[in-house]
Amino acid sequence: MTVFFKTLRNHWKKTTAGICLLTWGGHWVYGKHCDNLLRRAACQEAQVFGNQLIPPNAQVKKATVFLNPAACKGKARTLFEKNAAPILHLSGMDVTIVKTDYEGQAKKLLELMENTDVIIVAGGDGTLQEVITGVLRREDEATFSKIPIGFIPLGQTSSLSQTLFAESGNKVQHITDATLAIVKGETVPLDVLQIKGEKEQPVFALTGLRWGSFRDAGVSVSRYWYLGPLKTKAAHFFSTLKEWPQTHQASISYTGPTERPPSGEEETPPRPSLYRRILRRLASYWAQPQGALQEVNPEVWKEVQLSTLELSITTRNSQLDLASKEDFMNICMEPNTVSKGDFITIGSKKVRDPKLHVEGTECLQASRCTLLLPEFTCLPLKLKQSRESDPRITPGVTTTGPSMWLCTAITEVLESTLR
Repeated sequence: MTVFFKTLRNHWKKTTAGICLLTWGGHWVYGKHCDNLLRRAACQEAQVFGNQLIPPNAQVKKATVFLNPAACKGKARTLFEKNAAPILHLSGMDVTIVKTDYEGQAKKLLELMENTDVIIVAGGDGTLQEVITGVLRREDEATFSKIPIGFIPLGQTSSLSQTLFAESGNKVQHITDATLAIVKGETVPLDVLQIKGEKEQPVFALTGLRWGSFRDAGVSVSRYWYLGPLKTKAAHFFSTLKEWPQTHQASISYTGPTERPPSGEEETPPRPSLYRRILRRLASYWAQPQGALQEVNPEVWKEVQLSTLELSITTRNSQLDLASKEDFMNICMEPNTVSKGDFITIGSKKVRDPKLHVEGTECLQASRCTLLLPEFTCLPLKLKQSRESDPRITPGVTTTGPSMWLCTAITEVLESTLR
């Protein structure tokens, strides 16, 4: 034993390196063991649903999964097969997995898909937006949108996962919790933003749209990957070298908040007796003619000329308030008087949390709005951007990846409506 400790002391550099390596290896093995325990517990909970008996005349619940293998830098397929697929199969559902090969494929497949009991989106924000847009563009949207939509967050960005699920730094737990929520049938209503151009088909979003300098700088962060943790600040710094102050001018018209319609279906009252129906007919026949119906007040539109650093039109899904009686979206206009230092600091934080705003930001509430852009303006076609979501009331989505741009030499009108 004395010789052993003497050897460790004489080779203290190798000893220190060995201890660090063993500590890291032990921590890695322990993390893998904890992940396996989470998977086992989730599978056991799902198996309880799979062991339940169904009536002879009932059919097995069908689930259609739209999996984007390219999400999370190509790791989405492995994450789904290890953490989500076993839970879905053990739950007793008839699972059909559709793997998307290119961007926009899920949107096209939704237009042709037959009825299913539940739609599951396994991917990032972009895949979710494609599915929601495909559902709400169908001709039978009124009936097809009643199908619940589940979301398994596999992408690098998931704007809604923090709202819909408890915060967790463990990716495995995050995925298993989302999958179990789908198996249990847990749903929550969300707001959806309908965005229409003059000619293009409408696009639907769960979070909203952003137009301005912060968004442009955030998109270019990936170009500076070689700077490591400094890439975000570098993207915003180089953005200030192009033009300063950066100003975006437009005209926006909007209407105020509207009353939220009832979410539940109204119960049909029982049919009155024949005697009561006869009395009602006689009463209406002998009743005095009523005056002309009062005209409904037209919507009041307000117009604002804005000169802003960034304009954002967002839903309230990041802060759910199911007790609210009003429907509206938030229109925020950030001042263009921000210094370069504040732009770099706040912009770096907005990449992680887009809800942050600079001091002096003006916010409006609207149920509908029309954005009129000046000539020669570049407009992003894609939007920067559930426990199960209910598309009747809201699901929409967002997109990831490089954005396509529409450069127009005529005045561009963009209309946003809260559904």
